[in-house]
Amino acid sequence: MRIENSLSPCSTVIKRRRLMSSDPMESDLAKAKLAAVAERLGREVRVFETMATSMSDKASTDDMKEPGDDFYEFTAEDYYRTLSSKKDDKTMKTRKLREAEQAARRARITKAIIRIRFPDNYTLEVKFHPSETLQSLIDLLQKVVSRPELPFYIYTTPPKKQVKDMSQDFYSAGFAPGAIVYFSYDLPMGDDSANANLGSFLQDDILSLNGLDLIQEEVKQVESAPEPVVEQPTPNAQEVTPSEKKPIKPKWFKR
Repeated sequence: MRIENSLSPCSTVIKRRRLMSSDPMESDLAKAKLAAVAERLGREVRVFETMATSMSDKASTDDMKEPGDDFYEFTAEDYYRTLSSKKDDKTMKTRKLREAEQAARRARITKAIIRIRFPDNYTLEVKFHPSETLQSLIDLLQKVVSRPELPFYIYTTPPKKQVKDMSQDFYSAGFAPGAIVYFSYDLPMGDDSANANLGSFLQDDILSLNGLDLIQEEVKQVESAPEPVVEQPTPNAQEVTPSEKKPIKPKWFKR
């Protein structure tokens, strides 16, 4: 059992837009769109399209449905892995020493990068401060999802665990310096639940941000690339032909 607090994709590949050319005008438009959304939301966001590597080309929409709770059952292997990871915690330490180490670790973490994955294979990335509460994440989701009137929840895997205490901060929740959480509508199984999962989960203006940050990065790389240095050929030293050399007479030679 573990919370995915690493931002490196394990079983997921992030599909990013391939840029054929670096157009400064395109970069300006992307920058303006990102800035407009950031002003509306009060913070910068990024959008990626994700796809599971284990999904075959023949996978249907039924394959993308949320797996059942039995998929996230806590196995004996998970137990022993968790037990071995806590061996270091059994060392004898004073309370003040533990508190000092905890405070030092927390002071080194200055941000919490949260990636929210949606059932339609889109990922929203947002940066928070570790001292902010999880409620700030819920408030942001209500501004970006396509159907904010529907109840929803977020959860972590594996095992599947719904995040319920929104009063705790990101650091206390184990979401700093980064974590991956999953989005789901909180509806009973039926027609309403099926209809809610049709279409996009994010609003159109948020989906339009997909890959725009990469356009800026590409243009910056091109602009900052050093110009190639053309080496000038060094002039060869003037060679003295044997005919131009003055004959040297030995000292003992006399006419």
